[in-house]
Amino acid sequence: MDKLPKCQANYVPLTPLTFLKRAAAVYADRPSLIYEATRFTWQHTYLRCCRLASALLSLNILKNDVVSVLAPNIPAMYEMHFAVPMAGAVLNTINTRLDSKTIATILRHSEAKVFFVDYEFVPLAREALRSLIADSSESSIPLVIVIDDIDRPTGVRLGKLEYEQLIHMGDPEFVPGEIEDEWDPIALNYTSGTTSEPKGVVYSHRGAYLSTLSLILGWEMGTEPVYLWSLPMFHCNGWTFTWGTAARGGTNICLRNTTAYDMYRNISLHKVTHMCCAPIVFNILLEAKPHERRPISSPVQVFTGGAPPPSSLLQKIEALGFKVTHGYGLTEATGPALVCEWQVKWNKLTLDDQAKLKARQGISILTLADVDVKNIDTMRSVPHDGVTMGEIVLRGSGIMKGYFKDQQATSKAFKNGWFFTGDVGVIHPDGYLEIKDRSKDVIISGGENISSVEVESVLYRHPRVLEAAVVAMPHPRWGESPCAFIAVKPNPEGKKDDIKETDIISYCRRNLPHFMVPKKVAFVEQLPKTSTGKIQKFQLRTEAKTFVISDENIPQKKSSQVNVKIPQAHEQILALSRL
Repeated sequence: MDKLPKCQANYVPLTPLTFLKRAAAVYADRPSLIYEATRFTWQHTYLRCCRLASALLSLNILKNDVVSVLAPNIPAMYEMHFAVPMAGAVLNTINTRLDSKTIATILRHSEAKVFFVDYEFVPLAREALRSLIADSSESSIPLVIVIDDIDRPTGVRLGKLEYEQLIHMGDPEFVPGEIEDEWDPIALNYTSGTTSEPKGVVYSHRGAYLSTLSLILGWEMGTEPVYLWSLPMFHCNGWTFTWGTAARGGTNICLRNTTAYDMYRNISLHKVTHMCCAPIVFNILLEAKPHERRPISSPVQVFTGGAPPPSSLLQKIEALGFKVTHGYGLTEATGPALVCEWQVKWNKLTLDDQAKLKARQGISILTLADVDVKNIDTMRSVPHDGVTMGEIVLRGSGIMKGYFKDQQATSKAFKNGWFFTGDVGVIHPDGYLEIKDRSKDVIISGGENISSVEVESVLYRHPRVLEAAVVAMPHPRWGESPCAFIAVKPNPEGKKDDIKETDIISYCRRNLPHFMVPKKVAFVEQLPKTSTGKIQKFQLRTEAKTFVISDENIPQKKSSQVNVKIPQAHEQILALSRL
């Protein structure tokens, strides 16, 4: 029996693209995307994705070419999760919170052939392209296509390289080809975590398919959910729910800005059933003003991750009508790898005890082959005592193929048949995992990974900084924020105390994305070191925990809407793309 041959009927490569085709056939007339006044059905979405794939092929996009996109959670961003791989290309969604230099680095490293840019981010993209042009040849500059909002007046329609017009260029009769190899790349996502240069994480069709199935099953997402896009789609492809909502025939409620008013309004208007977010979004919902709130008529299922939420925060958010499931993952694991799967017997516990259990990272998702916490020196599993710490390691098809063009980093991450996460945790007696520390010194602020090394490298470029170390400190809104410890050089007059905390913070604001700027700067005579000269960050972390930032002193988030004259900005970016 083991010699029975494979055939075309029983050996079909796994790919999440099949979810869209199925949704178009089974849920053809059901709403697929709602974005303010814009509405599409699954039949419309499938046809639009096919036309976009056809148009990309007409632009000479070849197999495994990278297509980058810089956009918020709008219909175009969702459609590209299917259309780009339909064309055989690889989707690269770029974090809209990055600075222009980092975006230029991503475009250069990925060798992107096409760069889709939402009109709101045209100024940022223009600066990135200028940096790219300064360091690159003409052949390495991507073709730029601007995305305008569908419901904007036709009088401000953009030129020939505009998203909607590109879709209309596509063949309405186009039929996507079959995926030949399920291990082909489907997405390229860049980390912002542990080094000064982001690393490109390559996902396979197989990995994306299996991870998607795990999450919709583990979260018990039934058919026809109404899903609110409060999680950025650029975060691990929306933790695979870009593909998952299609698998369940759901309705995607798109959001340009994750404000309390917009979230409550859409939850009430569209009867939202599911949403994902980092714990920072809980604070946005909890702090909403009376005029921003809307009543929640039925429970909203919330999947959260990115930073361990305090149990007190979980209690507060659930009192509003949100039912929280906690997970753990990382870019290299195609999003969530663990989920705190709820057990019925826990319903008898007090609310405080339930919240403490929900704050744990949990057990492996269904299609992950194995997860463990090991002593990395002996590779032995730690005891299930909730105390003994080790490194969290993973195995399974959902793990990345590797780091793009970085074999050394790939080999370092994969050892002894396991993927090493770099996160330190424990296993409780019931088998549930809990993170205790981050061995890579990653600071997770509002769900965003911040590299302490990257912030330190900027600080060291300041002419008055002698030594710098950055660690995490508690923050009432973001969970964690960077805290910088600095030893300064004397000025020509020999003074050290003439430089102030505001000077360093202002300098960082000019050289770093806003979310990476230290919220506290502490000046020290010298940093604590070992006998070999290594900075003892654990001492600094202990001290940073004593610092308090008053939530009352945090400025309110301004709207991210950028007031630009679109036609002129479009002409500028197109001119740059042709240089």
